[in-house]
Amino acid sequence: MKQLPLAVVIALPLSALAQEGETQSRDLSYTYAELRYLDTDGGGDGLRLRGSYALDDEWIIVGGLTSLDFSRNVDATTIEIGAGYVYDFDGDFDLVATLQFVNSEVDTPGGDADDNGLSISAGARGTITDEFEVRGAVHHVNLDNNDTYLELAGDYYFSDTFSVGASLEFAGDNDVFSIGVRLYFR
Repeated sequence: MKQLPLAVVIALPLSALAQEGETQSRDLSYTYAELRYLDTDGGGDGLRLRGSYALDDEWIIVGGLTSLDFSRNVDATTIEIGAGYVYDFDGDFDLVATLQFVNSEVDTPGGDADDNGLSISAGARGTITDEFEVRGAVHHVNLDNNDTYLELAGDYYFSDTFSVGASLEFAGDNDVFSIGVRLYFR
């Protein structure tokens, strides 16, 4: 329950940034596919393929596949699928909440382990200029052990259908930096 107030704390400053800038005309699209390179401070790196499909102006379907390689032949794969709700906060910023089923598998030379659980996220997404989008969210993943982390991200739009961006995920023991591209289907 502590995640929702933190998401609101994230949304309000991001919304204030958007209101200080010029009037934005870019509509946020929730139908996209993205590919990101991830680097963890735990010694792993890999790729994340993620997507979202807008069912209407409020409801979305979300999913993703993450594959990380660590030293000593340790690999981790996570699959997520779920749905979300988008609330138009002020025209330039949306509040977004998602609930996803998560399957995570870790392969080691000594054996394999997998776990299923749920992930819940709440945050804000919006434009601070016509070319620049920012996001902030709190994610809580309930697998074998619970983990709550904060994500801060930004994307630069080269066109209405293509953007590049970076994100930081701050977790207890393992922070993740990612860069990637996003293609929008409008």
